Amino acid sequence: MENKLRNLYALQLIDNSLDEIEELKGDLPAETRQGEAQVSELESRLSALEHEMRSAFATRDIADGEIINMKGKLDRYKKQQFEVRNNKEYDALSREMDAATAAITRLEKEMEAAEGKATISRTDIEETKAKLEVAKADLEEKRKALAEVSKSTEAEELKYGHDRQKIVARIEKADLAAYERIRKAKKGKAVVPVKRGACGGCFNRVPPQKLLELRLNNMLYTCERCGRIVVSDEIAEASSTVASKK
Repeated sequence: MENKLRNLYALQLIDNSLDEIEELKGDLPAETRQGEAQVSELESRLSALEHEMRSAFATRDIADGEIINMKGKLDRYKKQQFEVRNNKEYDALSREMDAATAAITRLEKEMEAAEGKATISRTDIEETKAKLEVAKADLEEKRKALAEVSKSTEAEELKYGHDRQKIVARIEKADLAAYERIRKAKKGKAVVPVKRGACGGCFNRVPPQKLLELRLNNMLYTCERCGRIVVSDEIAEASSTVASKK
């Protein structure tokens, strides 16, 4: 149990150091991720708009082709009017002409609507391209700034990352899962030392009996108020000494 407690607190110390490095980067990591999401969103929008425009132009071209075809039929029908032999044929031809005229009117409206949709899409495409260009330039600046900061801390991050892997390998999966869960819920602080008889996280007093048990280093004690894992001074000092020698 004592080794388990030491490993958990040692992991917390390493994560504290990694968190401090992240703090040096300020808002750059979050801003970079936000910029990447914005660029991705604009690229998706641009692709959708280009698809809409192509689709609208295709609809317009199909309608235009059908109009030409219908007008050709209408011209033939007009010529056939002079060749009809009776009223029945004339009426049938008139119905075909009316249908062709109605179809031309409908297709012209479809063509006009498709042309309008394509024009709107083209305008939106130009606006989106402009926004995307600005977003990409802004993202590139943030990436460069983040890269510069990361370069200055790269050696430390690699060291702590390597140390973290070695410690994690010694911790049972269930304990690691509990640690990560508490760490996420408590802003990075999952394991804290007892300080003057109180939890080092929320400063809630540890009951005297529990304090005595805690100092035996043979139990995993969680604070009754904040839920953090609390370790004895001995564990904290031993883990800190080991960490400082790495």
